[in-house]
Amino acid sequence: MGEKGYLILENGQIYQGLSFGSIKEVKGEVVFNTGMVGYPEGFTDPSYYGQILVSTYPLIGNYGVPDNLNSHGLNTNFESDKIQIRGLIVTQYIDHRKHWQSRQTLSEWLSSQQIPALSGIDTRFLTKTLREKGVMKGIITFSNPPESIGGFSFYDINKDNLVPFVSCNKIIKYGSGKIKVLFIDCGLKLNQIRLMLDFDTTVIRVPWNYNPFTAKNPPQFDALFISNGPGDPRNMPQTISTIGQALKREIPTFGICLGHQLMALATGAEVYKLKYGHRGQNQPVINQMDGKSYITSQNHGYSVIIDSIPREWNIWFTNLNDQTNEGIIHKKKPYFSAQFHPEDKPGPNDCRWLFAYYFDRVKKWLKI
Repeated sequence: MGEKGYLILENGQIYQGLSFGSIKEVKGEVVFNTGMVGYPEGFTDPSYYGQILVSTYPLIGNYGVPDNLNSHGLNTNFESDKIQIRGLIVTQYIDHRKHWQSRQTLSEWLSSQQIPALSGIDTRFLTKTLREKGVMKGIITFSNPPESIGGFSFYDINKDNLVPFVSCNKIIKYGSGKIKVLFIDCGLKLNQIRLMLDFDTTVIRVPWNYNPFTAKNPPQFDALFISNGPGDPRNMPQTISTIGQALKREIPTFGICLGHQLMALATGAEVYKLKYGHRGQNQPVINQMDGKSYITSQNHGYSVIIDSIPREWNIWFTNLNDQTNEGIIHKKKPYFSAQFHPEDKPGPNDCRWLFAYYFDRVKKWLKI
């Protein structure tokens, strides 16, 4: 720990820092997160796949990393089975594990999973650059100090479908409850499953491109759920088609984050890439149906174009910072989605009620 490293941005800016992770060169999209805590959960969120994360909070690592415990075949302290960020940039790394749950330092965790990390970088200046210019392609390298970006090639993650790298590759079942949920895994956060298991459910987790309407011997299910995940939803025509077929069959459907964008595309709406996205645990939204506001956890770089939403749908939630769309709901049928993360982990749990709302609508629609 302590070797010099460099973050190089496509605009030519070069930042020097000290390593507290793996000595490894990586390429990705440089984004920032405004959360103060929650890095074990956040770093394991598959929505970050392919991204170099800048933490705006100056002190990172000060409560270490907990054990990877297991319940229902699911990790309890992490949101997936590994670190998903491609690299980490902080102002100051705190190298201790004084929290009672901590079993290793953040540096030890990052190094064990081959994730590079740099401290000592002015993340305030870097974040201001990303806000003004937008998210950028970047490289973390430990080569000799470069004088310019000449000779470096950058990787545009938005050209690829990233979801196959974070989705499951086979059908996995959890629980044995009455309501059977077909759960399309686009890079899910495990707390979505944990919360669903509290509602007398059987969760049937399937790969991102699984189509139950064309598969041989598909499992029976009552409702559909589409998870969060990384990248541009327009790179997933198979999933969009599956959702469209489910809506035509009037199957109760709920989407979160990338799942929200995919649902919108399935209805004929359009999406666009945000300048710097929403990443953190302090994003305010308003429920347009009742006027109530919530503080939410978010992690996304795309948004639904409001004017493209079909007339059969209402705007459900709106971001109070920039007025972007945060959710849609069908006027008559049990179809709805949220751009934010009601399952939190990390972040406030103000919106966990959406899961109860989902299963209440499922029961009423199916009369069970």
